[in-house]
Amino acid sequence: MSLKAYFNKKNAFEAGCDEVGRGCLAGPVVASAVILPKDFGHPYLTDSKKLSATKRAELVDVIKEQSTAWAIAECSPIEIDEVNILNASFWAMHKAIDRLTQKPDFLLIDGNRFTPYQEISHECIIKGDSKYFSIAAASILAKEYRDNLMRELSDIYPQYGWERNVGYPTKQHREGIKLYGITEHHRKSFQLLPRQLEIFGMIKKSS
Repeated sequence: MSLKAYFNKKNAFEAGCDEVGRGCLAGPVVASAVILPKDFGHPYLTDSKKLSATKRAELVDVIKEQSTAWAIAECSPIEIDEVNILNASFWAMHKAIDRLTQKPDFLLIDGNRFTPYQEISHECIIKGDSKYFSIAAASILAKEYRDNLMRELSDIYPQYGWERNVGYPTKQHREGIKLYGITEHHRKSFQLLPRQLEIFGMIKKSS
């Protein structure tokens, strides 16, 4: 299926929005918003999960250079624990839209739910990152930003395998939690271990 440039050609500045990291045990949830020109097209821009790391890295430069506007924002593990992961995902998208240098007149949201942003109309698109260029672009910017962040954190906390799992609940990640406890980057409202013990007092901070 070919991706579409715009949901509605009448829209002047249509922003695609997506988030990554919702299912992780550690790290922020990251969102991006991207406005692309109406004539934008690309031979292999699609859902970030379907692309190799090399192609995603190449596309980051293309998106930033050719977009009308782009922005990235995040909600921290503390914010996730305060408002829950779903609301934090919407909040991160709102933050990204706030940072756009061009105000959009319509929002394309990946998924089936969204908290309305100000007075701007929106449409939720299931699997939108494989249907619209702007959502696909947002998914790539968000994923590359978050993956790189988690790799940097893995240098400080090598016990959890974040350089590979980027915070997702792999066996290595959960073994690290079991052996070393949690960090300030873990989401305490999540079930970090099956039938987990009381480990929240064992927060290990870098020194």
